[in-house]
Amino acid sequence: MVPARTARLGCRLAASALALAALCAPRTADAQSPRLEAAYVVLGPQGAVARAVLAQANECPAISIDGAQQPMSVRALPDAAFPVLVCERMIPAGARSASLESSPLPVPRPALKAIAAFGDTGCHLKSAKTTAKEGDTDDDDARGKFQDCNNPALWPFAQVAQSVADAKPDLVIHVGDYLYRESACPAGDAGCARSPYGDDWPTWKADFFAPAAPALRAAPWIVVRGNHESCDRAGQGWWRALDPRPLAPHQDCNDVADDDVGDYSAPYAVPIGNGERVLVFDSSNAGNTPIRVGGIAYRTYRAQLAQALAASAPAAATYFAAHHPPLAFAANPRQPDSPYTGNAALQATLGALFGGALFPPSVAAVFSGHIHAFEAVTFTTGQPPQFVFGDGGTATDEPLPDPFPPQLTPLPGATVRDLRYTTRFGFATLDRAEDGWTLTAYDVAGAPMETCNLAKRQAACKPIER
Repeated sequence: MVPARTARLGCRLAASALALAALCAPRTADAQSPRLEAAYVVLGPQGAVARAVLAQANECPAISIDGAQQPMSVRALPDAAFPVLVCERMIPAGARSASLESSPLPVPRPALKAIAAFGDTGCHLKSAKTTAKEGDTDDDDARGKFQDCNNPALWPFAQVAQSVADAKPDLVIHVGDYLYRESACPAGDAGCARSPYGDDWPTWKADFFAPAAPALRAAPWIVVRGNHESCDRAGQGWWRALDPRPLAPHQDCNDVADDDVGDYSAPYAVPIGNGERVLVFDSSNAGNTPIRVGGIAYRTYRAQLAQALAASAPAAATYFAAHHPPLAFAANPRQPDSPYTGNAALQATLGALFGGALFPPSVAAVFSGHIHAFEAVTFTTGQPPQFVFGDGGTATDEPLPDPFPPQLTPLPGATVRDLRYTTRFGFATLDRAEDGWTLTAYDVAGAPMETCNLAKRQAACKPIER
């Protein structure tokens, strides 16, 4: 049997040939005109990239940058699953304004003072796995779960995105897992009735681009790849629309034979001012079970991390952003009193390079998702603070045990100073302070829940008093 992704590849390749282009072009009619489905700016290793997703379009629009019209180039042609044209254009450093079809686009600000962070935002529609891996922290996938996508109170991502926009950040960081609608809504389930599903444009639009629109208009984004964007899940949509780098053959998840390329992408750094940077790491294939030393995951991660976190890295603070948290706890529904700890794949590779601290001194904090909660973990043994921003809308995890086992640690040899945790939906902001950042966790409506002072690889957190 030919794998579905390989079979779909033929239409994409055919689009490059003039004689067969009509086979893969979006359906058009005389009465239809190009329709802008999404417009946004992502930050990558080469700077800021403006993107446009258009339906019923055969050519890219022009973008206005500082009042001058500039052509956009084709990133991805339409096909049966993605009947949209994806266009892009680099925004030069120092640009003061940009707009597309008379609507303003956010551009990087010279003085970055406020960041918003969240992740795990899609509506969870997934049938149960036939088997579950021991140590797999994605328990909702193992057991099956159907979230009420049609109820904003039970899937509040749109409200989270609006609250993020209302906070007026200079930058948005999404820590991964954008598309959760992987299975058809069960017959008779009104909560998710008529929902699209699968790695295609209707699902990406419903699960991410439509509800995220206010936050996409508010600021440029750093996008972190999650395990839901691995090649065998929603990797094609990820590479077509979100990853900030040029779309390269064999790295696009179009052909299953190339998954060992498409599932791993190089880390890159985004400067955020004051000599600081966010280091974005693709952990989409980092399961929580131990990985074989010498295997592709171990070899790839170790080489990438060694280069990205080399001693020659900048002396100012680095904030390590990876979807899987190496230093956090996750609820274990099978054994509620024994939560999952850390991430075995990242601990193995980081530990081999940097020992028990797991990171070099230049790493001031770790930003992650994957766990459907807000979590802040600080240590007395030299590890950087770990923050989890996985409360953006996907059905939340079960709570951690209360009281929490006092001697439990996410990493052998690490001692926890403080653990802050809530399963309430929301997002976080980081506001630049004199000696670091003030991090505040908010609920869906924008009411503060927790605050942390983050400076010099230390974080002091406390609940908001009301």
